[in-house]
Amino acid sequence: MKGRNCTREVGRLGEDLAARYLQKQGYTILERNYRCQGGEIDLVAQNGDFLVFVEVRLRRSPRFGTPEESITPWKKARLLLAAQSYVAERGWDGFWRIDLLAIELSPKGSVRRINLIKNAVEEG
Repeated sequence: MKGRNCTREVGRLGEDLAARYLQKQGYTILERNYRCQGGEIDLVAQNGDFLVFVEVRLRRSPRFGTPEESITPWKKARLLLAAQSYVAERGWDGFWRIDLLAIELSPKGSVRRINLIKNAVEEG
């Protein structure tokens, strides 16, 4: 059980860091942890005319690779399904995209690197 709680805490930390970073970049956070049958979206935001679905990936060590490397084809497909579900459910008829926000922490827990990749997952 301790491992699961730790994973949730790290996930929450990553989402909090991501939300603050995105707000500084001009994004407006609309929703957190949108869930549907197709999957989950960490953050839903507005950036200009775009509705943006943000996948947050945080790594505390390089042992398992970079946050960017952790997005598998399976995960991309799940993100796309969840984004399409959100758009249909909310009746959004404008532009939208899926961004990746990769965060690496130092051993002491401070932010070492943040990398925002727009259009990290594309349709089709």
